[in-house]
Amino acid sequence: MGSQVAGAGDVDALIIGAGHNGLTCAAYLAAAGLRVLMLEKNEVVGGAAVTEEFHPGFRNSVASYTVSLLNPKVIADLELARHGLRVVHRPAANFWPVDETRYLLMRGGLKERQAAIAKFSTRDAERLADYDATLERAADVLRDLVLTTPPNAGGGIVEAIKGAGVGRRLWGLGLDEKRVLVDLFTRSATDFLDEWFENETVKAAFAFDGIVGNFAAPSTPGSAYVLLHHCFGEVNGKRGAWGHAIGGMGAITQAMAGSARERGVEIRTDAKVREIICRDGVAAGVVLDSGEAIHARAVVANVPPKLLFRDLVPAGAVPQQTRSTFTGMKTGSGTFRLNVALSELPDFVCRPGKTMQDHHGAGIVIGPTLDYLERAYLDARLEGWSRAPVVEMLIPSTLDDSLAPSGQHVASLFVQHVAPHLPAGRSWSDPREKEAFADLVIETVTRHAPNFKAAVLARQVLSPLDLEERFGLVDGDIFHGALSLDQLFSTRPRLGYANYRLPLGGLYLCGSGAHPGGGVTGAPGHNAAREIIRDFRGWGRGPFRISRKT
Repeated sequence: MGSQVAGAGDVDALIIGAGHNGLTCAAYLAAAGLRVLMLEKNEVVGGAAVTEEFHPGFRNSVASYTVSLLNPKVIADLELARHGLRVVHRPAANFWPVDETRYLLMRGGLKERQAAIAKFSTRDAERLADYDATLERAADVLRDLVLTTPPNAGGGIVEAIKGAGVGRRLWGLGLDEKRVLVDLFTRSATDFLDEWFENETVKAAFAFDGIVGNFAAPSTPGSAYVLLHHCFGEVNGKRGAWGHAIGGMGAITQAMAGSARERGVEIRTDAKVREIICRDGVAAGVVLDSGEAIHARAVVANVPPKLLFRDLVPAGAVPQQTRSTFTGMKTGSGTFRLNVALSELPDFVCRPGKTMQDHHGAGIVIGPTLDYLERAYLDARLEGWSRAPVVEMLIPSTLDDSLAPSGQHVASLFVQHVAPHLPAGRSWSDPREKEAFADLVIETVTRHAPNFKAAVLARQVLSPLDLEERFGLVDGDIFHGALSLDQLFSTRPRLGYANYRLPLGGLYLCGSGAHPGGGVTGAPGHNAAREIIRDFRGWGRGPFRISRKT
């Protein structure tokens, strides 16, 4: 642990949670001359973006598991490459086993993807270029807004000016572009994709992005936006690509921590916050579980808003209606995580072989039709988990030999759907529930790769409850709050609080619960830092003045 901070006011900004957005925010604040202290409840920094050894000789990304959305400006500003980050491309984007003979393997190039789709539908292959172009134009509009502070409802003339700027960007679009944006924000992935494609496997391939981290069916209104949210990214300058951080996702947050420390940020681990100190309606510091009080001019929360107002903001600090606004946020990703150690690569019936092929380095998705995706959600709503779950499996050791012994492998399995809270008196706190569903997930993959079950040497299992207890992800929500229309842009986290400032003076939000939302992006941390710096310099509404290092 770092040294203790003594004396009220010695710290300008105190950040709760050393996940990737907190680290990003801290690095920018320190570069602006602020004294920054980070407090992390776990033994290591990184939040959900951490790498650990879960079986002797086998290391893997514990929760978050792939790279694409990490913002290029954040990568450059924090000099993450200089601090050790190296990201490599997957040899293929995704691989969908369908049955004993058919599969869909999507490589990066348009012609290769068209050839793969043509095996299912020549019409769909012909429409792919127009579909890609339409999504890319929509994604471009939203990329422009990712690093923008949303106009805050009720925020006065400054916010009105900001809103006018955003409005000019949106209303400068053509009618067709506006129509596509409205469709993506309001319609279901199924309805949106039905207008483009005819084959159920092809539609499922695109609809999958609409349910990732989203406890919803592809037919759920608004799921088309989640599909678009996953189109923002790029890897090494290549848009729409997916990659792997050498060393796992912890390599990202270790590089961020190196950048932050170099700028003067102090990071303390094993430092769980019990409560925020409030004085006269202003956040003035925190009390740790140990009883230690640390004072600060600003408190910055890199935790879900629901957890912040449920557990850390003391009773009476804000009106009950305000508290309920945040504790009533929609949360729950329907997500279950497994990491497995493998003695050999899976041998798929539809694409045989245990030696490395490009599909082994892709995102391997068990979810062959729209109906399969739909039933997975309905099962979870009724029974607590899917009888035929949707599984995205990555085998990062095919790209990174630092993760497993020679000739062996590790795999990440991101699984949907499970209910955040099980019905009929059952609970994820019961080890039998976790293990039974984990068994079902293994069997699901084994139906497509018969050697898989026997190849599993060990496994690490995380239910929604585990994700909450370990990483603070309330209801297992990987986005800190659902990406629904009432929790996006000027309504994220809630209407009136979109500018990273919360209902206590000096309290800010820098995590995925703020705009632009979840994923390992660094964007909320970047944006929050900009607003905090403005307040410290007297540019905004905040009562703070910047203090200089001595």
